Amino acid sequence: MTLLRSRTVPVLLLVCAVALALVATLAPTADAAKRKRKRAVTWAPAATATITPGVQMYTDGGQCTANFVFTDRNGGVYVGYAAHCAGLGAATDTNGCGQSSVPIGTPVTFERGGSLLTSGTVLGRGTLAYSSWETMNRIGTSDPVVCSFNDFALVKVAGSDVSKVNPSIPFWGGPTGIDTDGLGAGESVWSYGNSSLRAGLELLSPKQGISLGDDAADGGWSHLLYTITPGVPGDSGSAFLSADGKAVGTLSTLGLTPFPLSNNIGDLSRELAFAQQHSGIPGLKLALGTEPFSPLL
Repeated sequence: MTLLRSRTVPVLLLVCAVALALVATLAPTADAAKRKRKRAVTWAPAATATITPGVQMYTDGGQCTANFVFTDRNGGVYVGYAAHCAGLGAATDTNGCGQSSVPIGTPVTFERGGSLLTSGTVLGRGTLAYSSWETMNRIGTSDPVVCSFNDFALVKVAGSDVSKVNPSIPFWGGPTGIDTDGLGAGESVWSYGNSSLRAGLELLSPKQGISLGDDAADGGWSHLLYTITPGVPGDSGSAFLSADGKAVGTLSTLGLTPFPLSNNIGDLSRELAFAQQHSGIPGLKLALGTEPFSPLL
């Protein structure tokens, strides 16, 4: 009995040790898989989603249009618009350096049917998570081109409203990726604006336009173009797509001279790279559309 016991105990201890080692090895793997599952985002069907590119966004009384949807590595969902939509200056202030903005964390609402008479129906809520204007002032950006054309902000969608989000551009579909080579003169672009000045007339929201060619002096930060009809106040921030459905840029300003009623759009590849470097949002990236790009009116 004594010998049997003395041999059995070490065997049992060995078995227990191996079992504990296996548990210790598998537990982190299971935890990592669980965390990975938490980071995945499930989009609402495009046909029923209510928070999408092109939705109206209201910040401190001002209205702009959403451009694209973005995610982070922790499962956070963001909707982009123009940084000047969260600015506190005049409508003629286009240089973001030296301009005041509402603070990060300011509430933003996603709405439908806003007009000059009413702000519309609230579809969901979020908070300002990043503003290129606020960031450039904080880090001391002084490059005049960047200050003039880096006009990009992100609103983090409230967790309870993420299930309403789809990243597809209304009417056109996409985006299929990010355009990085700019626009040559004569290239076509597609957009979707949603200004409250149009009193909810969605037939005027889809836009097709043509590039006037990029100015080399802008270093790729801006693209000048015409659309039918032009972007107007309230369309600010809206998305622009290239001929292959890639995200080119975001509407920033309405030009008066030397090209009346032209629009300047900020280059998304540069705006996003700046945000990835300075926003503090981990793993920030563009969400691709679930619907194919179809450039047909």
